[in-house]
Amino acid sequence: MRIPATSELIQAAIVCVAVLTAPFASVAEGQTNHAARIQRAMETLVASGAPGVIVLFRDGNQVIRLAAGYGELATRTPMRVADQFRIASLTKSFVAVVVLQLVEEGKLSLDDAVESRLPGLVPDGRDITVRQLLNHTSGLFDYVKDQNVFRRLVSDTLREWSPQELIEVGTTHKVLFAPGRGWAYSNTGYLLLGLIVEKVTGNGLGEELRKRIFVPLGLRSTIFPTTPQIVGPHAHGYFVMGKPPAQDVTAVTPSFVWANGAIVSTVNDVAAFYGALLGGKLLPPTMLRAMQDTVPAEDGGRYGLGLMMSRVPCGTVWGHNGEWAGFVADVLNSKTGSRQSVVFVNSSSLSPQAKRAMNRVIVTAYCG
Repeated sequence: MRIPATSELIQAAIVCVAVLTAPFASVAEGQTNHAARIQRAMETLVASGAPGVIVLFRDGNQVIRLAAGYGELATRTPMRVADQFRIASLTKSFVAVVVLQLVEEGKLSLDDAVESRLPGLVPDGRDITVRQLLNHTSGLFDYVKDQNVFRRLVSDTLREWSPQELIEVGTTHKVLFAPGRGWAYSNTGYLLLGLIVEKVTGNGLGEELRKRIFVPLGLRSTIFPTTPQIVGPHAHGYFVMGKPPAQDVTAVTPSFVWANGAIVSTVNDVAAFYGALLGGKLLPPTMLRAMQDTVPAEDGGRYGLGLMMSRVPCGTVWGHNGEWAGFVADVLNSKTGSRQSVVFVNSSSLSPQAKRAMNRVIVTAYCG
């Protein structure tokens, strides 16, 4: 596969701007300038080696949508603003909402021990609570960091994995700290949460996500897939397997990430979800406050229950980020969800230069 030159990628950049509250002639100059600044940052990112990028920015009822570069390199298909992406760990926010809805319904407690819900699955599960799984204070080793299991994934990207066997990978490692005595991001914990949801409801996790979130919010382009292929119009994801060039890794088993990263969605649907969540449409005030009750995390950030809090030059933001199988996603929101940015890039092996360029896109999109 030939990777197009930087000049070709920039020439392929497309821009689509939508302002939903007024005719184009009434668009504020600041809004137009903001779109131009985002576009320039996106073109720099593509020139730095990213195949393509999508950005959505919303402030109240005004929305900007932009796409640049390629959604598929082999066919030189331009990226489209409506393309589906694997949103990776943004999935955790969705799963956390389901858990908190079950808590509100009295079917679960944040202080329930893992052992009481999943007997015998986790050594010393009596000491780990649902809350600690949600905010990554359980001390459980992250199975994704096990080099043996990662090599097995790379050697057979279509292999089906069960949550139980991946949890076993995580729990065979020594715990990183006593539960509640530290913070370490653990995908293992979210696999356990997925199993707890299924045990409590008697339904598959995908069904609970669909009926509690996807359908009520009208997220028609959002799915919790069970097969490797993305069925709808989508971007292709790229990853460097050892040495360049990047390979197309779009078709990959979702079972390896399941409850911690399997959702496929669009920038529109992601913005709609976080806007509804932070706007109080998915959880009652007590549960939303619990979700936003944070603990210190890495890099000076803080982590709540499936929700990150961090600072950008223009203030405090809430959201999540994720990276999986050729896709990187990042979403920033004001505390009430009235201001938002969503950034998707279809490569999970960006160079240091491209990562810096992506960070500029993220900050430019949200802050202006």
